[in-house]
Amino acid sequence: MKTIVHKASERGYANHGWLQANHSFSFANYNNPERVHFGALRVLNDDIIAPKMGFGTHPHDNMEIITIPLKGVLKHKDNMGDTWIPVLPNEVQIMSAGTGVQHSEINGSVDEHLSLFQIWIFPDKQNVKPRYDQKQFEEAERKNKLQILVTSLDDTHVGSLKIHQDAVISRIDLDKDNKFEYTLKSSNHGVYVMNIYGKTEIYNQILEPRDAIGISESNVFTITATEDSSLLFIEVPMEF
Repeated sequence: MKTIVHKASERGYANHGWLQANHSFSFANYNNPERVHFGALRVLNDDIIAPKMGFGTHPHDNMEIITIPLKGVLKHKDNMGDTWIPVLPNEVQIMSAGTGVQHSEINGSVDEHLSLFQIWIFPDKQNVKPRYDQKQFEEAERKNKLQILVTSLDDTHVGSLKIHQDAVISRIDLDKDNKFEYTLKSSNHGVYVMNIYGKTEIYNQILEPRDAIGISESNVFTITATEDSSLLFIEVPMEF
């Protein structure tokens, strides 16, 4: 079993005025050779975007991009025909950039900040046809149980969004003093666990809000919630 702990305060941080960005891995002007990726997980950004502001049209290719709004209203536009689609908390958005896509993401509110996670995962197939999808997931369905949000296009799981990688993205909201046992897909998989809020314990490591732990070479581990807590799991191949 291997673990790596990333405390919230140790992440890369950039304040652009309209954007406050926390980077778990090297991104833009944050360059940390020891934090480039965790297996196939390349980016986990924790962004707060000011009202009416956002990212203008820009390109991506050969990357699986997942966005999880936590608070506020995200609006999405791309060159695949999607025009200012709202994406709300408890919804998840995915894009397979493939051969290339142009998109814009803005805060759709005039008076409320937007809080979101953006995740980039290396794909297992290059130069695929770009695609977009989003889906709502009921908050009650992750109460003290795992709610699977994203799986591979090759996975038979029903009800999840699909990407070009043998990954699993999921969430759970744990009540205080509850425990949950997480089982990994294979010996080649690792999982990056982001403690969204609350306080939890994994392998005797206390996780405060926005602390994270990467776990690999482990089949199963237990999470204990010492407060009401919410966690995000990003399970990816470690070699790909």
